[in-house]
Amino acid sequence: MTVRPLTARGERTRAALIVAARTVFERDGFADARLTDITVEAGCATGSFYTYFDSKEDILDAVLAAAQEEILHPGMPHGEPDSDDPIATIEAANRAYFQAYRRNAKLMMVREQVAGISPDFRQKRVERGHVFIERNARGIRELQEAGLADADLDPVQAARALSGMVSRMAYQSLGVGGADNIEDLVFTATRLWANALGLTRK
Repeated sequence: MTVRPLTARGERTRAALIVAARTVFERDGFADARLTDITVEAGCATGSFYTYFDSKEDILDAVLAAAQEEILHPGMPHGEPDSDDPIATIEAANRAYFQAYRRNAKLMMVREQVAGISPDFRQKRVERGHVFIERNARGIRELQEAGLADADLDPVQAARALSGMVSRMAYQSLGVGGADNIEDLVFTATRLWANALGLTRK
């Protein structure tokens, strides 16, 4: 469990460790990253690490939490969907997600690496993903209630399938591949979302 510091100096040290950890993880990968590399990068003593974190997995979780506002799950945005043009709303959300994924592609590759070897970390990832699947499900449900989306679809199952599709597209194209055109991805993902939900442009 991460210990939250109580002093301003402690907050600065913890923040510096998180920034340093991201640098080291992206440079060396999770398996080859050493705690001493992180503390050297942060400019603090090795013993300071254990004041705030228990392990490499623990600080990686903190790195991902710090990036959470930017690396959003694909799909419906926060708040009410735009009932006048829900396809444009989904398109904008997909574009923002792909752009954020590209900016954070190295960190996303580290996340995939650790999720494959650490059951505890994988469970945390699943729990974090549920928040965004629930958000997308609310958006789909609102579109159904407005008579704009296929009423026979289960909102949660649809959100899980469509969010997973876009997430995997980002991984394959921008993480592993690293060279796909963002607008091509946006067009394809948005068309598939719209077709799956039964949405049409007015």
